[in-house]
Amino acid sequence: MMDHSYMMIGYWSQWHWIVFVLFAAIVIFPIGRILTRLGYSPLWSILAFVPIANLVGLWIVALGEWPGTGPSTR
Repeated sequence: MMDHSYMMIGYWSQWHWIVFVLFAAIVIFPIGRILTRLGYSPLWSILAFVPIANLVGLWIVALGEWPGTGPSTR
């Protein structure tokens, strides 16, 4: 029988977690800055890692009021 224990999350190396945290920071930071400028909480940037919720959040931002554009004419 083959030993697949190397595929379990508990056995991943420290480098995996360092790369994951760096990638998460590289994604979350700019999204948080954009959301702050749009008047939303930067904590909403965590939705970027949640499937389906990231698409819903994108649509909310796309269809919401943008600062400096005035009332919507849709």
